[in-house]
Amino acid sequence: MKEIVLDLLCNVALMSAICSWAIAQGGKIILETVKHGFDARRLSGGGGMPSAHTATVVGLATGVGLADGLGSTAFAVSVFLAIIVIYDAMNVRFITGKQSRILNKMNEQARKPLFDKPLEENMGHTLPQIIAGAVIGIVVAIIVWKIIV
Repeated sequence: MKEIVLDLLCNVALMSAICSWAIAQGGKIILETVKHGFDARRLSGGGGMPSAHTATVVGLATGVGLADGLGSTAFAVSVFLAIIVIYDAMNVRFITGKQSRILNKMNEQARKPLFDKPLEENMGHTLPQIIAGAVIGIVVAIIVWKIIV
């Protein structure tokens, strides 16, 4: 059991992804709290600055690249996973958030509301939020790699 835990803690890719996510999500909570006050929904909610999704997958891909090499199959898989997640965050989820805002307004104005609770509006990410997440992922992965290796 001790070896398994040590293997996990010394896994550059895994620790890069986890630490990148934690730093991005923690930063997002701090920024939102400073701007608008604490909201418990931010602990698990999506959207906002920086993109924790991007930080996580870029941290993972960078960690894999550093640990296994840029020519490895694992690096190729992690890069394409990152591309898909980032595309989804910037496009699909961003548009879904816009649609949720419109539907929430329509629901408020309806004589008979279509749904009980408002839909989640803060879902996707803008380009600056994506870039901030990517920078966090790269920097954190390099730091983790230097610490572990």
